[in-house]
Amino acid sequence: MKALLISGIIFGLSAGLSPGPMLTLVITQTLQHGIREGIKVAFAPLLTDVPIIIVCLGVLSAFAEMNLILGVLALIGGVYLFYLGIGSFRFSGEDLEVAAVNPQSLKKGVMINFLNPSPYMFWTSIGGPLVLKAPGSPLISGMVFILPFYILLVGSKIVVAVVSGKSKNLLRSNHYRWIIRILGLVLIGFGILFWRDGIRYLM
Repeated sequence: MKALLISGIIFGLSAGLSPGPMLTLVITQTLQHGIREGIKVAFAPLLTDVPIIIVCLGVLSAFAEMNLILGVLALIGGVYLFYLGIGSFRFSGEDLEVAAVNPQSLKKGVMINFLNPSPYMFWTSIGGPLVLKAPGSPLISGMVFILPFYILLVGSKIVVAVVSGKSKNLLRSNHYRWIIRILGLVLIGFGILFWRDGIRYLM
């Protein structure tokens, strides 16, 4: 359970701080309409991800005894983690350029998250398998992983909204860039572990 808790913290922080459509929207809405609008976007995953998680876990549970399926998913998850990790490691601050947008921040955040393939990919190939293969009750394992994951995901985006509302320059500072790069290396490390598990399932 401890490993699951740590995984939830790391993945949540990585998802919250890594460049992507949601982070860009948080910053865009904050710069254009104020910190409150950026925080609204940060809360969007709490509205969109519940049905995504239920569907993904349901699909995975149906194939829980099939090592081939689990092995393929683990390998896909490893590739996806490498993709995220390399993107974060190469982050230089240029990703944060914004364009003029209108309000309705929460609505836009919900729409972007539903249309973004990343949550589906994450819960099918990474989060779902982690929860289902953990020892003990799937419900308890799910809470141990999901609660810290979303606390860090939403919380880190709120922090970014506040920081971007106070100073644009801090988001392009060396400290922020290095945090993103270190998290990228952590994601690559998790990708290697997923590949190891995938190969074990297939052998």
